[in-house]
Amino acid sequence: MRRVKHSPTNQKNKQMSTTKSKVKVAGDETGSVIVISKSNPEYGTIRVVQDRAVFDESGFARKKSLSALIAGRVSDLKSFGWKSNQELDGKIVIRESLTPFNAKDPDRDFKVAGKSNIVCCLDGEPIYRKTFYTENMNLQDEIIAHNNTDAIRAAFLEEKEKAQSENETASFNV
Repeated sequence: MRRVKHSPTNQKNKQMSTTKSKVKVAGDETGSVIVISKSNPEYGTIRVVQDRAVFDESGFARKKSLSALIAGRVSDLKSFGWKSNQELDGKIVIRESLTPFNAKDPDRDFKVAGKSNIVCCLDGEPIYRKTFYTENMNLQDEIIAHNNTDAIRAAFLEEKEKAQSENETASFNV
């Protein structure tokens, strides 16, 4: 098992994960693995995926499917010769930050609580989350624990009540 990097200065959350499955190259239905940028056809991305078991500090286990985009010049991406479902050495790491990863588009890469669309925050500041592919097996996830739990719970409760209300309405209309 690997320990997630813990840093008291940025209140990172302790979390352990195991990386047993290989990273796989994801392709579309035709088997193509390179997606060419619409704004600049010289550049593109390859999506890679990995399933991992993640254990939090209370011992709760979850299976997570992670994906990451590998960006580069199309000519370089083609030179790798990667095929759909090809296994790669390495892993996908999660990095969370209180600073946006993209200064030009700071509303991108928010860490969101499930399907609630509520942005996870630490002391009112949004947490940004991004995944990266690396061949460096020593790199660890960098996770920031959020503390806006009440807002997230309220959003999930509201969604649950809305779904129940819609079900009740539907049963009356039958």
